Amino acid sequence: MPTTERLYYHDSRLLEFDARVVSLSETDKGQIAVTLDRTAFYPTGGGQPTDIGSLGEARVVDCIDTEDAGILHVIQGPVPQMGETVHGKVDWLRRLDHMQQHTGQHILSAALVRLFAAPTRSFRVLEDECEIDVALDNATDERIEQAVDLANQIIWESRPIKISQVTSEEAASLPLRKEPAREGELRVIEIADFDLTPCGGTHARSTGEVGVIAVRSWERAKGLTRIQFMAGIRALRDYRKANKTARAVAALFSAGREDSAALVARLVEENKKLRRRNDGLEEVACRVEAEDLLRINSSSSSTQDSSSAVRVITKVFDDRDAESLKHLALALIAHPKVVALLGSRDGDNARLVFARSADASGDMNILMSRACSLIGGRGGGRPDMAQGGGKNVEKLDEALNSAISSLRERHA
Repeated sequence: MPTTERLYYHDSRLLEFDARVVSLSETDKGQIAVTLDRTAFYPTGGGQPTDIGSLGEARVVDCIDTEDAGILHVIQGPVPQMGETVHGKVDWLRRLDHMQQHTGQHILSAALVRLFAAPTRSFRVLEDECEIDVALDNATDERIEQAVDLANQIIWESRPIKISQVTSEEAASLPLRKEPAREGELRVIEIADFDLTPCGGTHARSTGEVGVIAVRSWERAKGLTRIQFMAGIRALRDYRKANKTARAVAALFSAGREDSAALVARLVEENKKLRRRNDGLEEVACRVEAEDLLRINSSSSSTQDSSSAVRVITKVFDDRDAESLKHLALALIAHPKVVALLGSRDGDNARLVFARSADASGDMNILMSRACSLIGGRGGGRPDMAQGGGKNVEKLDEALNSAISSLRERHA
């Protein structure tokens, strides 16, 4: 079986190389995969995404580690010949980003161990940020920021990073931060006087190349503390985005950036008070509206079930949200022997609220289920009141007519 010499093991800054094609194959998705005798392309693994770049005139869009069978370079474009020597080129900005994130993770994870004896259980480089799951009990903003401060201190001291190959016997005598995931010869990453851990990823030559580490957020997840962080280029990009947002918010208040949080908090509190007042006015307005609807019960927008003396009020509104429909339905069924079948065209959504008085018959939950199947949505509730919605706004009238027909059939 062909194997691949991993050039990135020895030099993470090696971006161009020449190699011989030793195998051509096809992936499950029908893409062409090239195996080389040597490569600087890092394949997906260890929480770090793949490198991309070019191979001859073709574009390398993915790299897959098949262990003993070598590294597959998935390409788009001209396919090289078996035995041909091709020139590979790794995308530098993507490689630099991954080097910063992966090295930053080593530093942050080591800081968490030093300060709180909290080992990292898993690591992922995502599209915009990175995640580590840490066995950190009693996590707080202060404890996590303490670890971030230590990590950045190590970064700004620009400590050298050394890569070594050691045997399993040698590794057993080393103070490794985590147990190796494989046997045999190990690749060990050493941050001077701070961290020593086995790893196959790409890393910076010194901690200073990481630039800075910033934590965006954290949460408890699956019994661990999940920390979302970013380093280097990503941290700068995130700062620019956050700063732009903060300045835009501050401009709305004609205030400084640092004052905007307090002003937003005050605005939110004022909005809550207005909402409570508006809800009260809405209930009053709905009671008046309900009286009007009951008075015009004989119009084309409602029907009379003469066999049971139940008044069935049905109406479709434009741009009325579900909460407002519910207020109106409650005002209607406050009257005896009333069934309210209400709908609304709320933007791109159809809204439904079905309700009945305590002395009226009919299962609103069943009616809602049938109506929602017509408008392509879901809904539910109790026999006396149900709510639902869907995307097929054009079917709203049909859904209400179907509910009316079901009620008539029940009392026929």
